[in-house]
Amino acid sequence: MKSILISLSLAMLFTAVFGQDRITGKAFATRSEVIAQHGMACTSQPLATQVALDILKDGGNAIDAAIAANALLGLVEPTGNGVGGDLFAIVWDAETKQLYGLNASGRSPRSLTMDYFKENNYEKIPAYGPLPVSVPGCVDGWFELNKRFGSMDMNQILKPAISYAREGFPLTELIAYYWAGNARSLSRYPNVNEVYMPGGKAPEKGEIFKNPYLASTLEALAEGGRDAFYKGEIAHTIDAFMKEQGGKLSYEDLASHTSEWVEPVSSSYRGYDVWELPPNGQGIAALQILNILEQYDIAAMGFGSSEYIHHFVEAKKLAFEDRAKYYADPAFNQLPVDELISKEYAAKRAELINPKRASRNLDAGEMEHGNTIYMTVADSHGNMISLIQSNFRGLGSGMCPPGLGFILQDRGELFTLEEGHYNVYEPGKRPFHTIIPAFITKDGLPYMSYGVMGGSMQPQGHAQIVVNMIDFGMNIQEAGDAPRIRHDGSSQPTGTKMTDGGVVNLESGIPLESIRELMKRGHHIQSSNGGYGGYQAIMWDKENGVYYGASESRKDGQAAGY
Repeated sequence: MKSILISLSLAMLFTAVFGQDRITGKAFATRSEVIAQHGMACTSQPLATQVALDILKDGGNAIDAAIAANALLGLVEPTGNGVGGDLFAIVWDAETKQLYGLNASGRSPRSLTMDYFKENNYEKIPAYGPLPVSVPGCVDGWFELNKRFGSMDMNQILKPAISYAREGFPLTELIAYYWAGNARSLSRYPNVNEVYMPGGKAPEKGEIFKNPYLASTLEALAEGGRDAFYKGEIAHTIDAFMKEQGGKLSYEDLASHTSEWVEPVSSSYRGYDVWELPPNGQGIAALQILNILEQYDIAAMGFGSSEYIHHFVEAKKLAFEDRAKYYADPAFNQLPVDELISKEYAAKRAELINPKRASRNLDAGEMEHGNTIYMTVADSHGNMISLIQSNFRGLGSGMCPPGLGFILQDRGELFTLEEGHYNVYEPGKRPFHTIIPAFITKDGLPYMSYGVMGGSMQPQGHAQIVVNMIDFGMNIQEAGDAPRIRHDGSSQPTGTKMTDGGVVNLESGIPLESIRELMKRGHHIQSSNGGYGGYQAIMWDKENGVYYGASESRKDGQAAGY
């Protein structure tokens, strides 16, 4: 009896110090999945999730709700997205029972040439200022989505974001953290302080922030449509400001901008079809990683094992060498997409993996030819949208046109100045893009809409979510909460080469025994407390007729349904 009481006391002490274990599911899960019948919204900020649900309840569909939530996220989370950035989306249309892809990324200024960079002795395109600015494609993306699939007028869709911009909202914790760092680094540029540092400092957690300039911009879009942004007063304001700052983005660049509807591409993974958008994005890297991993018995290796992590990292390295060489704007290149995502090619690449040793240097395969937000919404009709949108480096380039309430993106930094490279800078060209939405179908029907934000983490995260669910049997919340792997140091589309095998970053929760074994195999291991992405997902359960929702425990997000 005494020993039982001691054991109970110790158990109670452990619970008091370390917290209560979950009764069901994996120990690392932060919560249960959200389950609802009629609609589901998963975004990186709770106010945006609620706006999406309001639109659904008012009769809008998933596409309308996603646009409304994205418009609000540009206000409440400007550290990751906004009308100055680009957008990509995959839509499952319940009526036609098909997937549709939208590439709403902008192009480089037509008046900016390679000669300019050569004459001014640039070795790479700067991260900030006027030179990395490309045409913002977000707004055109909204209107393209609404025109093709929406059911609600854009005036009604944008109303919640306009209201919040005028009345204000309280900052959440993580966004406030990133806001402070971003605002300080960009404070040297005109108008940034006026918009994002009222009173001379970045707003803190819980403080109310208003952006009346952005409210006016959104009102102009609600009244005048996409042309108000690309051909109206807004475009003229951007043109004049960029000229004043020595930039090349012009009214003509904005007026000639168009989005592109593209065919999503897929590869099967153990009976599930994983869908990504083709380049200029990096989505097919996830398919390449999965194609290589499919050749191994990953389930038998076990989650968190050194064998699994080793094979994942080596597969990632191989895919990213191809990414560095072949991923670029298809309008300027003949890209071997079909071959890159083929099972035959994956088998050849897998032969390069040494099961006992980490690779140090790899080359791209030889072809036979030639910060960010992610969100997903589903509705009662069966429509689902996977949407990602970004300024690139947090708040963006620092170029904040007067009176508009947003900063222009700096996505053009991702061009290389290396002559002959697929992703070399050219006028009117779309740069290599990191932001990628994803989708999974099973037997031709929707299974899951999901994404993981965060630069080069994104395809790594996409692949890990699939493996966590299919190989390791996790549910969609567990799959996102599970400790992640991030390999840094692969060759990049900007021309940077991998050296000495790169670095493997592991989140807390990976067993010490696995870390020791990975080090024995030659991996450089480090622990980092960030850079593992932000995840949202919706899964359709056709048997019960319900949606399952999950959101990122590492950020301020929320999954909610009704």
